[in-house]
Amino acid sequence: MTVAPFPRPGRRLAGLLLALLLVLAGATGARAATVHLLSVDGPIHPASAEYIIEGIRGAADASADAVVVQLDTPGGLLESTREIVQVLLDPPLPVLFYVAPGGAGAASAGVFLVMAANVAAMAPGTTIGASTPVTATGEDVDGAMGEKVLNFTAAFAKSIAEERDRNVQWAELAVREALSATDREALENGVIDLIAPSLGDLLAGASGRIVRIGGVDRVLDLDGATVVVIEPNLRQKVVGFLADPTIAYFLLLAGMLGLYLEISNPGTMSPGVIGAICLLIAAASFQILPINLSGLGLIGLGMALLVAELFVPSFGILGIGGFIAFVLGSLFLFEAPGGGFQVDRAVIGAAAAAVASIMLVMATLVVRTFAQKAVSGPEAMIGALGEVREAIDPEGQIFVRGELWKARSRDRLAVDRKARVISVEGLTLGVEAVDPEKEKS
Repeated sequence: MTVAPFPRPGRRLAGLLLALLLVLAGATGARAATVHLLSVDGPIHPASAEYIIEGIRGAADASADAVVVQLDTPGGLLESTREIVQVLLDPPLPVLFYVAPGGAGAASAGVFLVMAANVAAMAPGTTIGASTPVTATGEDVDGAMGEKVLNFTAAFAKSIAEERDRNVQWAELAVREALSATDREALENGVIDLIAPSLGDLLAGASGRIVRIGGVDRVLDLDGATVVVIEPNLRQKVVGFLADPTIAYFLLLAGMLGLYLEISNPGTMSPGVIGAICLLIAAASFQILPINLSGLGLIGLGMALLVAELFVPSFGILGIGGFIAFVLGSLFLFEAPGGGFQVDRAVIGAAAAAVASIMLVMATLVVRTFAQKAVSGPEAMIGALGEVREAIDPEGQIFVRGELWKARSRDRLAVDRKARVISVEGLTLGVEAVDPEKEKS
């Protein structure tokens, strides 16, 4: 049996269908670009550094096309910033830094991160700059150490700008003179690459740009890319929570306050237990944060003086000294040349007011306690009235508060005479006669 061949029109139709199938297969096989989105909103510290570095490496392992880090930071630790910059200057895939949303800023340590990115962008209404190293109180680092830190930080900024072909002079002035810029000024001065109102605009604007990854030039094609949001893991969230200076400060205060209440009211247990737990968690925070030991020592001294005020009659001198030491220690507690790590002055003021109030209340309670008349023990017998049951000359017996006591008096007291207790010597009461007129009244 012979099979008839396709007629010519049928062959043409089959060829067209085959070509169409090949085109569709090619279009289907083309992989859409994927971008991993990280978000940092707060100071740069070990937790945020780990989040960014692991996010970049994780994106490379997942074969993503790029990483976008949305940034809004007041600064942070210089050491953590350096760890991130080391990865950004030799990343496994393109990394874009995006200062957003509107009103956000990349201050201090944030400047180095933005400049080190393959593509740097800012949203309208954002700012960048002011990278001068400062102490935790917001002041310049003085002396020879301050000059060393300033020179090192300026050289660090210049090296990043040179590596990424950005404005080296602006980078140095941002460190030495705390120079800042708006989004438009940053673009005009060659600090960033583009202004993007949204993430979609950033991806579209970055497409077509050439970046060097692993020594090879790569053309970005991110327009319309699929965005995968990467959240910090549980450990990073916990460490980030503990790395907040205000949280660490409150934990320290809660711990000291708990111990203070336990010492002033022994046996209550719960304040002491809660205080000990808070102090241990605060100690974990201090492993992350740059602690000034002098500030911590002043706070400890202040609380010790406040406790001593409860037991030593210093007429308020110890309490006032403790309060002053506490406030000064709070101001100097954190020390971060990178900036961005300090407890808000309003929080310190509120804490100082709370400590002063507690000190005043506790002092008032102590004074009232000492002022109260004794209701038990030998002292409680002083001033009590009794009736002579055996003539006292100079010793006898007196009936006081339902009990018969041995009594002694300088005056002779007859039986049934009223007498007042004026002293207690062991089991013998010193008494004196009561004026009959006063006794009647």
